[in-house]
Amino acid sequence: MPTFTIRTELAVTPEAFWRRMSMNAVNAELRPLVSMTAPAAWRNCPVEQWAAGPVLFRSVILLFGLIPVDVHSLRLAQIIPARGFLERSHSWCNKVWQHERTTERSDAGCVVTDTLTVQGRIPFLAALLMPMYRAVFRHRHHRLKAMYGHVPFEP
Repeated sequence: MPTFTIRTELAVTPEAFWRRMSMNAVNAELRPLVSMTAPAAWRNCPVEQWAAGPVLFRSVILLFGLIPVDVHSLRLAQIIPARGFLERSHSWCNKVWQHERTTERSDAGCVVTDTLTVQGRIPFLAALLMPMYRAVFRHRHHRLKAMYGHVPFEP
């Protein structure tokens, strides 16, 4: 299954980062390229308060916030407070959408790491979509830097 990882050091503590993490925060990272719908009760609810195990809700993925391109059944397999989550969801396009986001404390704040592994419902679909997924996650990390302040990695 195709996989990639992106890491960014931010000037925010892991605790402060996770206090803000909700569907509204996810959409702030994704905009203007993509947005995800969510029931009202989930929009501001911190991820750390979500339940691991069942599908929590279905989200319509909107290209540029307007054009429906997929329906994502969001499910968290694991939540580690102030540390991260492991999402194992599925969608119309993807049989497996595994997104792991972790934070590790750093001298300047924290390092956010996103790892995405995808298995398409149609052979080779994930491989075709992976460059777009990488671009969206690069965009997300660019937005994270704008929101929290970027700390360049030391060589």
